[in-house]
Amino acid sequence: MKGSILVVSGPSGSGKTSLARSVCEELGDRAYFSISSTTRPMREGEKEGVDYFFVSKEEFLKDIEEGYFLEWAEVHGNFYGTSKRQIDKALNEGKIVFLDIDVQGHENVRKAYPNITTSVFVTTKNEKILIERLKKRGTETEESLKIRLINAYNEMKKIDEYDFLLINDDFEEAKEYLRAVAIASLIKRSKYDVNKFINKWKGNE
Repeated sequence: MKGSILVVSGPSGSGKTSLARSVCEELGDRAYFSISSTTRPMREGEKEGVDYFFVSKEEFLKDIEEGYFLEWAEVHGNFYGTSKRQIDKALNEGKIVFLDIDVQGHENVRKAYPNITTSVFVTTKNEKILIERLKKRGTETEESLKIRLINAYNEMKKIDEYDFLLINDDFEEAKEYLRAVAIASLIKRSKYDVNKFINKWKGNE
């Protein structure tokens, strides 16, 4: 594959999606933001084919059976999945593929693309800030907030499985770091068969 995969994960409310989208937009044609499919209801301000592909549970389960997804997971009672075909097309075009997915999805992507995947875990400086950000959305009940905090803690137990830990305390600074990691992912050593590269370098291929 000519391109690379950049997995961005983190608790809901950490700002991971805003960071990933912002960096992807800055990189322009060099990057591709993978749009996931989901069975959850569309939120106010969201758009079909921009934020997600919104599908029914029946459609989603059918796509699973047909092997449409690179990874999929059930989160908060809703299904989320990533199309393999779109990713492979972008990779063959030499693009950095941004995947805004959870820790389960990260594990599956690592297995499918072990040599070209770089991962970043995004979180807040502390729990208090995460709670404040979630409350600002105005979409959380006390019960859903508790569930998201439990999930956030469980997700953070997986930080060791990621290449980078990014504390999103200052958005512009965090964006600069994520952009640097994204560009560096294109020259990751594991992308190359070193012996093959050396032979080609020597003119033997």
